[in-house]
Amino acid sequence: MQEVVLKAERRDVIGKQVKALRRSGRLPAILYGRSITPIAVTFDSKEIGRILPYVTSSQLVVIDLDGEQHRALMRERQLHPVLGSLLHVDFNVVSMTDKLRANVGLHLVGESPAVKDFDGILVATLEELEVECLPKYLPERIDVDVSVLKQIGDALHVRDLVLAAEVEILTDLGEMVVLVTAPEAEEVEAVEVAAPEPEVIERGRKEEEDF
Repeated sequence: MQEVVLKAERRDVIGKQVKALRRSGRLPAILYGRSITPIAVTFDSKEIGRILPYVTSSQLVVIDLDGEQHRALMRERQLHPVLGSLLHVDFNVVSMTDKLRANVGLHLVGESPAVKDFDGILVATLEELEVECLPKYLPERIDVDVSVLKQIGDALHVRDLVLAAEVEILTDLGEMVVLVTAPEAEEVEAVEVAAPEPEVIERGRKEEEDF
């Protein structure tokens, strides 16, 4: 995938004055990490608004600040509770020579014969894996090929996933990732049996006595 580069500017504005920044088209953010002192920055709101929806939590982006490039992971996005617009973003600057831990999203690919031929239902039971590796080996996502699921009841577990040798999986290898279950049984309409006449009369009498 093409490298994502975001141009940032330092900011001194904090607190309530940040609202004015947003109105001017700048998005407040912060860069932090083991190797740097936290830096308050801003980005062009329109530019970052077009890019971030397609950036995964395990995808390295390049932050260009004062001509210096920092590689970072997007850690947290603060959204407006009503409008859903971006209010603030946190970026964790990483060292390319130090291993890191990250959660990587799972993406189902292919077509399961159990679903196609037997009307099975594909149930994803895990959305991401925790891994550890050097940043350059960190996958943006992990594809899970479901074409190997051929019968109802077939499943894939973490131990079945194949990742690069440089990537260590920290999630329990026994955890299930995806399962094919049987189609739901059609609901059978219950046949209503008319209640015996004496019961109806008795119920009617009870209702009359209540008035």
